[in-house]
Amino acid sequence: MKDLRKHIEEAVADIRKVTDSKPKIGIILGSGLGGLADKMDTEDTVGYENISHFPLSTVEGHAGRLLFGKLSGKDVVAMQGRFHFYEGYTMKQVTFPVRVLKALGIEILIVSNACGGLNPQFKAGDLMIITDHINMQPSNPLIGWNDPELGDRFPDMSEPYDKKLIQLAEECAIDLKLKVQKGVYVSVPGPNLETAAEYRFLRTIGADVVGMSTVPEVIVAVHQKTRVLGLSIVTDMGLPDALKPTSHQIILKNAGIAEPKLTAIAEAVVAKL
Repeated sequence: MKDLRKHIEEAVADIRKVTDSKPKIGIILGSGLGGLADKMDTEDTVGYENISHFPLSTVEGHAGRLLFGKLSGKDVVAMQGRFHFYEGYTMKQVTFPVRVLKALGIEILIVSNACGGLNPQFKAGDLMIITDHINMQPSNPLIGWNDPELGDRFPDMSEPYDKKLIQLAEECAIDLKLKVQKGVYVSVPGPNLETAAEYRFLRTIGADVVGMSTVPEVIVAVHQKTRVLGLSIVTDMGLPDALKPTSHQIILKNAGIAEPKLTAIAEAVVAKL
């Protein structure tokens, strides 16, 4: 952890060999949600393998590169592929890119993910704006020595998802005539999908959807005082009394079907920032 600032500087130096872009908006594209990149006017691309201390994506649906360019006329950087604890990475590795994005200049982070629905009022294909989360990952990216230059020892989590950004996303959805849900995202380690009993438990503790990412990144974003908007696509339903088998391929397929709606909202939000 004491080398974290040095590692961030080295990663930024590698990126600066390719681009001098200083975007204010960062976007993390989750499983099967890389299509937003097609809407970008991409100017520079940096593969994760060319960035010091960056992990490598090992999951289908995660391309593994940083895209620099414009979206809705604004300078943005998009992570086309993220990292997960279940891939064998530490939480500090999983969240390291969020630190690097901050050092590149971002002030707002839009995180997206594919998730399983727990709320019986939801259905596969729904979009959900994340209003809060429950962290059930086995570790925390802030464990260890704290660098006060990067953030507070005990960051406040009373508003991890920026209320003004949530309102803006809702307004954009209304303008686009797109239905959106709002709710709580619970992050679990994975990589297995949940049992019926686990789905029932997660719903009981207050979650509307479940996934295997996002929360560690948001914790680090809050730590470094980056404003966050979270968007989820419900790709399958985890209703314990009507549970059907699913697979990663089904999840990717359903994410791809619903993705244009998420892309439209993200574009509209960025345009108004």
